Amino acid sequence: MQEPLLTSPLFLLYIINMRILILFLLLNVCPSLLQAESIHEWLIPLRDAIYEQKLNVNQVRPLYQAAKKKANDTLSGADLNAALSRCEYFMGRALHFEKQNDSAISHYSEGMNLAKKAISEKPSCEAWLILGENLSQSCSLRSWAFTLANGLDVGRHAEKALGFNKRNAAAQYLIAARWVYAPAAFADVPKGLEMMKKILVDGDPNKDDLFNVYYSIGYAYIQLKKLPEARPWIMQSLKTYPSNKAAQELLDKTKG
Repeated sequence: MQEPLLTSPLFLLYIINMRILILFLLLNVCPSLLQAESIHEWLIPLRDAIYEQKLNVNQVRPLYQAAKKKANDTLSGADLNAALSRCEYFMGRALHFEKQNDSAISHYSEGMNLAKKAISEKPSCEAWLILGENLSQSCSLRSWAFTLANGLDVGRHAEKALGFNKRNAAAQYLIAARWVYAPAAFADVPKGLEMMKKILVDGDPNKDDLFNVYYSIGYAYIQLKKLPEARPWIMQSLKTYPSNKAAQELLDKTKG
């Protein structure tokens, strides 16, 4: 009597080999598919509101307050200060987008203070990262003298974060962004473009990281006057956050 196919040794070996192949592809081709978002679940509504840009500052503020309350209820010590720093960063971004610059700077400054406190208690990838992110945004709003004095620290903070986790996509992005967004005299857009693309291979991006990388690659191609190459990357960023106004405006620039 012929052995049933489903229990034959050859069929079982085929199934095992297929599972090994799938695992190999996930680990080596698409590592981010196995990566859970490295952000507290209760921070996600605030983060997504910032990138979706559907809510005004007054509508974002309750999400900010709720996230701060949850942080205080569930965390302590350095972890609490790092989480609160991220809350300040997101609220600063909401104000920044609406050009309430003085208020945005205040939140970024408080975010830096909290991040430094977290680092003094227990250095971590997140603490160094959020210090760099708050400083980066603050530099974009403050005086040229402030940027000259502090701008290079953004990359240094990101390098410290990578010392804890070399695949942290947000830290990789901070380093690459310097070459894409710096004033022309200090920029190297082709270099930044290649660094951005490498993040998609060498990093473990969260949802907002993917948006930032796709957007920045599109922006870099526009800077290089390669509009057809820019368009698909910006469209990819809009697949991540379809209502993001900055990406919609950038996409308009590719129409020539």
